[in-house]
Amino acid sequence: MDNRIFRISLTAALAGFLFGFDTVVISGANQPIKEIWDTNWFLGDSIFTFHGIFIMSMALWGTVLGSLFGGVPCDRLGRKKTLLWIGILYFVSAVGSALATEPYSFSFFRFIGGVGVGASSVAAPIYISEISTADNRGRLTALYQFNIVFGILIAFISNYLIGMIFKEDIAWRWMLGIEGLPALIYTLMVLKIPNSPRWLALKGKEESLIIQSLTSLGNDQEQTSISLTKIKAALQETTEKTKEKLFSGKYNKPLILAFLIAFFNQLSGINFVLYYAPEILERAGLASGESLFSSISIGIINLIFTFVGIALIDKLGRKQLMYIGSIGYIVSLAMVGWCFYSGASSTLLLIFILVFIASHAVGQGAVIWVFISEIFPNKVRSYGQSWGTGTHWVFAALITLLTPTFLDAEIGIFKENPWPIFVFFSFMMVLQLLWVMFMMPETKGVSLEELGRRLSSKKDSKK
Repeated sequence: MDNRIFRISLTAALAGFLFGFDTVVISGANQPIKEIWDTNWFLGDSIFTFHGIFIMSMALWGTVLGSLFGGVPCDRLGRKKTLLWIGILYFVSAVGSALATEPYSFSFFRFIGGVGVGASSVAAPIYISEISTADNRGRLTALYQFNIVFGILIAFISNYLIGMIFKEDIAWRWMLGIEGLPALIYTLMVLKIPNSPRWLALKGKEESLIIQSLTSLGNDQEQTSISLTKIKAALQETTEKTKEKLFSGKYNKPLILAFLIAFFNQLSGINFVLYYAPEILERAGLASGESLFSSISIGIINLIFTFVGIALIDKLGRKQLMYIGSIGYIVSLAMVGWCFYSGASSTLLLIFILVFIASHAVGQGAVIWVFISEIFPNKVRSYGQSWGTGTHWVFAALITLLTPTFLDAEIGIFKENPWPIFVFFSFMMVLQLLWVMFMMPETKGVSLEELGRRLSSKKDSKK
């Protein structure tokens, strides 16, 4: 593999690092903000708290917006410019959140960061796939998933170190603001990467610009000529085909599959655990500093087993990993619930939380984005990806929104003991296991074109 294309792909994949960092960094600021701004009150007679809606879930609603509409700037501005603006959004969000003086402006800046997260989950994989070849596309695209998990780990470590250095009433500002540094570095690095040659061709740009882009990716003269011919042929084939609508009825099966894998991904409780890890561990009996330190172990296990999942996904297949992950989910979540119910030691509870994280990294964490990108035919893949990604983030936002209603130690429905939450998640993973057994197709080793034919409705396609 050419070192140049690896470096360019890694630069684009760093959007995933900021994605992971931004997703988890709020966990260290959760409790201090709740106390400083007194945000933990119900809105009227509803079951929603101000803290849940504005402090914890606003970034996720921004993510929903960014994921659903991220394809628009990718198409109009280009992949490179979209990645550049994503870096700017991350920077503004980090600095603005750190300097916020009240919860409303804080929520606004967190929302901006969420838009960056959602858009990056669309733009970065598209850019990497378009600059890579069939031989290295899988490994290069996997850099994005790796960076997400790496960003999560660094966020946990950063929160812990900052919590040790600064007092609690100011530490949370540094936890959030420190993200501005990697965001700025990333933005400057994106300025140096080339435009996607496929996007340039799609927009009818001059052939010299396309050749320049291909050359920048490390292609020699012969490779550039071959790639240019293939891009032109594929573009001509695409423009000759009639445009089809995603919701025409022909693609109901992949739509349902994408919805369900995204739905079960969040009903496993993964974002619940990542967002509220310090609070969950404190409820288990760990002191504040110990809970932040223990959160680092979550990030380490997540990173290690992400490597395992990526290594096995093309050997065992998507469905086998989902079997392994589902069983691990069911056992670990049930045991976390039992630990809370019985008052077992915090060490035992932490062990089962780590088993849960490992199960996610090997199963859903490794499979979801690959699976969604495979099950839609070429003509509607980008729209299908937005559908699956949007579903994922809608449920992530809803769960984060509702968590304070159930978990909070003062006003939560399960304030005495949160064990029913984990039992519920465990039951949902039983349903996921049944879905994997009876509905989920194996996509390993099957061409995208063949998958498109298998999963498209022939009956509807004749209408």
